[in-house]
Amino acid sequence: MRSEIEMMNMLVDFARKDDRIRLATLEGSRTNKNIPRDSFQDYDISYFVTDMDSFKENDQWLDVFGERLMMQKPEDMELFPPELGNWFSYLILFKDGNKLDLTLIPINEVNEYFSNSDGLVEVLLDKDSLIKNRVIASDRQYWIKRPTAREFDDCCNEFWMVSTYVVKGLAREEILFAIDHLNEIARPNLLRMMTWQIGLKHGYSFSVGENYKFIKQYLSTEDWEALLSTYSESSYTKMWEALFTCYKLFRKYSKSVAEGLGYQYPEYDSAITEYTQNIYNSHSNKS
Repeated sequence: MRSEIEMMNMLVDFARKDDRIRLATLEGSRTNKNIPRDSFQDYDISYFVTDMDSFKENDQWLDVFGERLMMQKPEDMELFPPELGNWFSYLILFKDGNKLDLTLIPINEVNEYFSNSDGLVEVLLDKDSLIKNRVIASDRQYWIKRPTAREFDDCCNEFWMVSTYVVKGLAREEILFAIDHLNEIARPNLLRMMTWQIGLKHGYSFSVGENYKFIKQYLSTEDWEALLSTYSESSYTKMWEALFTCYKLFRKYSKSVAEGLGYQYPEYDSAITEYTQNIYNSHSNKS
C-alpha cells in the first residue's frame, strides 16, 4: 500500500500540473487531529476546476492515480439521483487498498463550498490566492452540544413513541418492520441521549465520532455490553430482549441528563413500559 506521503504528493502534484485545476482541498478525517490514523481512512479530495466537461468526457485521466479495484460515480447513476448539484465525484478503491473520494467543483462555487463546509477542511493548493483567510481544520461542528429542555423532551418523546412501532411489529410478527424502527429511529435516540450524558459528565468540547464510533471509551463495560446486545435481532425473542434493554439504558441515561440539567423527566416512560409489557406477555411465545 502506498503511504500517506506518497498519496498526498501524487494528488497535489497532479493538481499543480493541470492548469484546469486552480484550487485543491483535503476534507474529512485526515484533517482531524483527534482521529487516530489508520490505513482505512479515505483521501477526501476536492479539485476546483475551470472546465468540468473535459474531465467528465472519459475516465482515462484517473489512471495516473493507480490501478482501480472499483469505482463509483454517484452523479452518473440512475437508481440513486445525484445530490451534489454541479459537482461531480469519483469514489475509487485502488488495488493497493487506498481509497480516494475525489470531487470536481466548478471554480465559481468556491464560496458556496466554504460556506457549507463542516470545518474539516485543509487547503492543499491555491494557485490564484482565492482563499484570503487562513483555513484551520476543526471538528467543532461535531462536538457534543448541551441539549435544551425542548430538545431533551423531543428525544424522549421520539424514543418512547417509536418504540411502540417496534412493539407493534413484533406483535404482528413483522420482524423486519420492527428491526427497521429500532435501528433507524429508536436506538439512534438512545445513542443521542447517551452522548448528552457523556457531555454532561465530561464537557462539551469533543466529539464521540461519526456513527458514535468512539462512544465505548465513555461507557462502563456493563453498559457497553448491554448496548451491543441490542444489535442481536435474529429472532422475536432477541428483538424483545433488545427492546427492553434499550428501555433500561434510555431510562438510565435520560434520568441522569434530566437530573443534571434540571429538566422534567417524562411520565410516559412508565405508561409505555406497561403497554409494552402487556403486549409482550401476550406474544412472548413468538420465536
